[in-house]
Amino acid sequence: MGRRIRVRGQVQGVGFRPFVWQLAERLGITGSVRNDAEGVLILAEGPGLDAFEAALRAEAPPLARVDAVESSEAEVRARDFTIEASGPKGAETAVTPDAATCGACAAEVREPGRRRGYAFTNCTHCGPRFTILTGLPYDRAQTTMAPFPLCAACRAEYEDPADRRFHAQPVACPECGPRLWLEPAAEDPITEAARRLLAGEILAIKGLGGFHLACDATNAQAIATLRARKHRPTKPLALMAPLALIHAHATLTPDAEALLADPAAPIVLLPHRGTLPGALAPGQATLGWMLPYTPLHHLLLDATGRPLVMTSGNLTGEPQVIGNAEAREKLAAFADAFLMHDRDIARRLDDGVERLTTQGRMVLRRARGRTPGTLALPRGLPDTPVTAYGGQLKAAICLTKNGRALLSHHLGDLDDALTLGEFLKADADYAALFAHRPKAIAVDLHPDFRASRHGAERAETLGVPLIRVQHHHAHMAAALGEAGWRGGSAVGVILDGLGLGEDGTLWGGEILLGDYARVRRAAHLAPAPLPGGDLAQREPWRNALMRLDQAGLSDLADRLFPDQPRAMLRRAAAGGLNAPLSSSAGRLFDAVAAMLGIAPARLSYEGEAAMALEALAAQYPDAPGYAFGLDLASLFPQIARDLPDTPPALIAARFQNGLALAIADATRRIADEAGTRTIALSGGCFQNAGLLEATCAALDGYSLCLPREAPANDGGLAFGQALVALARLESA
Repeated sequence: MGRRIRVRGQVQGVGFRPFVWQLAERLGITGSVRNDAEGVLILAEGPGLDAFEAALRAEAPPLARVDAVESSEAEVRARDFTIEASGPKGAETAVTPDAATCGACAAEVREPGRRRGYAFTNCTHCGPRFTILTGLPYDRAQTTMAPFPLCAACRAEYEDPADRRFHAQPVACPECGPRLWLEPAAEDPITEAARRLLAGEILAIKGLGGFHLACDATNAQAIATLRARKHRPTKPLALMAPLALIHAHATLTPDAEALLADPAAPIVLLPHRGTLPGALAPGQATLGWMLPYTPLHHLLLDATGRPLVMTSGNLTGEPQVIGNAEAREKLAAFADAFLMHDRDIARRLDDGVERLTTQGRMVLRRARGRTPGTLALPRGLPDTPVTAYGGQLKAAICLTKNGRALLSHHLGDLDDALTLGEFLKADADYAALFAHRPKAIAVDLHPDFRASRHGAERAETLGVPLIRVQHHHAHMAAALGEAGWRGGSAVGVILDGLGLGEDGTLWGGEILLGDYARVRRAAHLAPAPLPGGDLAQREPWRNALMRLDQAGLSDLADRLFPDQPRAMLRRAAAGGLNAPLSSSAGRLFDAVAAMLGIAPARLSYEGEAAMALEALAAQYPDAPGYAFGLDLASLFPQIARDLPDTPPALIAARFQNGLALAIADATRRIADEAGTRTIALSGGCFQNAGLLEATCAALDGYSLCLPREAPANDGGLAFGQALVALARLESA
């Protein structure tokens, strides 16, 4: 008897069938392999079936992810081993994310041959996937490569199982594939684009998931011009360069090199050497670097020999531009020239952002290269299709199906109407692409979030339960879920900006106790008013004023902020007029940053003050922390005593390390009283590597569940909401 072998996971569009064919040839196996709605189906007969089945996992292609190999006895009669056409259309298998240009293709565009200098070279091991996909199964006819019929030479590669381009759907060459051009027109687009960049110009460049705005990262005037045109005064700019150039400007570890070279090609935060203009990331100790991830990027960087700024091509607050006409309309005020091509982008995907800490890799923005990769659901939760809609900021959607969770790409902040439109399109897109019909909808507890309102409307339309999940409970569940935790009680330490609490106040510095289904608030940072409501999130001095007044240090507040309307805010806070109470750790960071004079009166981007404080604190990683508790009563008097004659960086480090100790002391007590050793850490403040590392060190000996693939910030909320919804469905 032979075997019927089912392989599930990310096994389509990654060269899995030719891999199986070559493996069968090597082991003397006869039978067949094909793609179908559930993954890859193999019929196999021969003497080495056990070795064959083991090798399906152990030797899978680089872009494959094998979730399961299931086999049963079957009668197989075949003289040889064949690759068959795809089976019925379906959406039960994982879709492969876009992958950076592999070494073979990068070499091919530089060497003599028909693809020398060709900006759209790819193979089974690299190239666009999700950004060109229009339907399943993943075949050329259901991608934006459909308008480009294969020439004879490309078709021969496409049909040869021994070729690395066998069934590579985006395969192309200059004779049959997409073309590149520059506006204003130039005979050689790459050479002219490089000349313009080296002359200090700003270029709009069409990439995989959208347009970038690019300039010479060594040219301070070009950087200033880009910032002025884009109205982006201080937010860090992403950089792209080959590895040798990154080494010249950043401190790299072997792990950092490996992460840069990952097929996802994320932006990686790396300590800088101070060799590039400070305007790239004012006040920051790190710069965000990525390697070239398309042949176009390789060719352009070869031609310039410089690191390039590669920041999203968009109007501030709006989604990234993806269409040629859209780029001409929206980016004309920013760009001196456009480097374009005629392959459509099916869905916009920002560049992902990641960092390494002593605790491992952490995804800060889940985007191109990681999505639509899936996360395993913890064992024991029901396998019920659920859709979760996340929060208002850093929006993302999560679908559960077949024991896995698909957490969408970063969709942006839903305060912007165009971003909301993209969110709604992404919801319909994911549902259609993956044939997903939820049996429950999960949303944030805040009823006025646009994502919550949309989820409520969709639940009513579908006639399914709407499950509202408290913001910080969702953060806790996401961290537990990534670790695969299941059973008993756990403690969640959630430090972030703001989230509506069960008591109607705004939480953000929380220690929770419970599980996926239910939690209780066990402890929290002392609350303070947020005078002006949303304005307190944008003007850090407001938070400092309230904290200093609480500590009996109003005179110091008057000296630190003499030009601000202090009396008016104090009256509003005293009368409870648009001054909601909040325990937010993010606003606490803002308050200390304002006291140190490192925060502007009004922030130009979210997290600006907290990031400045983190950068300062990194100068004294081992500084003894201030001694204080969650009531914060003794914190501000200690800072006040140090202000006159202590370096701001040392004060920042003492505050940050002291906060880690205060949180850890309370957390250990709560965990020990509850009889649990499991502690989850999440929330946007834990993107601060120094805070994360100090907190983990203070919790040594406990089982820590940390955010990795699902961001600690609100980009991971939807994953946590989905897990809470599944647990409540199970217990209903």
